[in-house]
Amino acid sequence: MDWEDYRTFLAVARGGSFSAAARILSLDHTTIGRRIAALETALDLRLVDRLPRAVRLTAEGEKLAALGSNVEEAFFSVMRAASGAVSDLSGPVCISAPPSFVASVLAPTMPELSQRHPGLVVTLLGQTAAADLGQREADVALRLSRPEQAGLVARKLANLGFAFYAAGDYAHPETKWDFIGYDSDSAAIPQQRWLEARLAGRAIVLRTNDVASQASVAASGLGVALLPHFVGDRLSGLRRMASGDIPPSRELWMVVHADLRRRIRAVMDFLVDVLGKLSAPGNAA
Repeated sequence: MDWEDYRTFLAVARGGSFSAAARILSLDHTTIGRRIAALETALDLRLVDRLPRAVRLTAEGEKLAALGSNVEEAFFSVMRAASGAVSDLSGPVCISAPPSFVASVLAPTMPELSQRHPGLVVTLLGQTAAADLGQREADVALRLSRPEQAGLVARKLANLGFAFYAAGDYAHPETKWDFIGYDSDSAAIPQQRWLEARLAGRAIVLRTNDVASQASVAASGLGVALLPHFVGDRLSGLRRMASGDIPPSRELWMVVHADLRRRIRAVMDFLVDVLGKLSAPGNAA
């Protein structure tokens, strides 16, 4: 049995289709199908039933997929341990963060990181979902809530301030503001819950799941958006709106896997330096 064939099977089991596995492993659909067929031939077992838009594991496939989670974690533990033993400051480092944070904050700091450590090859991933550090989806993750997963090392970097923003010529009094907010799928986001509780009959005229879109629409003059300072203060055409309500801040956490701390210490130190300055006045980290 070839390990890569088995790892491909685990990705299919996790993703539910050849297409999902192809995205997970950055392979094409044909390669996924060929590896599954090779594994079935090597084991002399049918592992998946191929459906028009998905796959369904056979009973034998379910058993092998359940056994594989421990095998895969052991493999990644070996990889993390080997990576952690490398002390020189060269090679790839992947940083995951919310898309708006990547675009507004992290991307502009990359020249400075490159100047400090020219041997690093950085990948920035803008992700709304939390990257799985145990599966090596990222080396460092920046999150807006404290992680609870075991095996991770977390450090709070800042308290991110929020304010109301609108176009420079938006002249309505606060009692007449029209709001731009998140859609229903994002209703659990803390700042959206806070906003909904204080609407007092005022309208949300546009909803979106994306901070950058909210900022752009606010700059067009349609209404007022509740934005993090790192977005609202950096977009020309927007200004902070005075309000009797002070929005709560959000915590910014840096997360790494315990096995990788030595390898990425330089990147962690850099992020502490540049992101610690983001804390809102009166909300020091």
